[in-house]
Amino acid sequence: MSTSQTTIDPPRPTSLTLTVNGELRTIEIEPSVTLLDLLRERLHLTGTKKGCDQGQCGACTVIVDGKRVNSCLQLAIMKDGCEVVTIEGLGAPGDLHPMQAAFIAHDAFQCGYCTPGQICSAVAMIDEGHATTSDEIRELMSGNLCRCGAYTNIVDAIEDVLSQRRRHLEAAE
Repeated sequence: MSTSQTTIDPPRPTSLTLTVNGELRTIEIEPSVTLLDLLRERLHLTGTKKGCDQGQCGACTVIVDGKRVNSCLQLAIMKDGCEVVTIEGLGAPGDLHPMQAAFIAHDAFQCGYCTPGQICSAVAMIDEGHATTSDEIRELMSGNLCRCGAYTNIVDAIEDVLSQRRRHLEAAE
């Protein structure tokens, strides 16, 4: 009986180009790196949280090409050429995104761990144009869990931003 051993070379790093929060980034990564790990560990954008690491909690939600995605389920290499927006790209101290300001005004967080994912999801959901009622908001935000139970205040914050947007659109007409 002969024994043969096969050696397998590890995957080689691959070049990836993304626009992250408005900045073009080219990075060498291993093909197995998730978008979440790329953002947190390589780009040091730690606002995006690693919750369950299985796509069930929504803490890692970011916006990719205008759509909300669970970054823990996305291989970074699959997003080559895409535009990624994280919580750090939505606003800044002294210049908050309206959704960030609404979350503060409505006390829509407690521990805050889920908040970046909640806000990114809410921003993309509004841009999708599907949410018009509180029931629709609840349904469309159901992929983002809050262990503290701030759901009522989260819905109030989103409704506030929706009504601001409607008033702004009506004023522009």
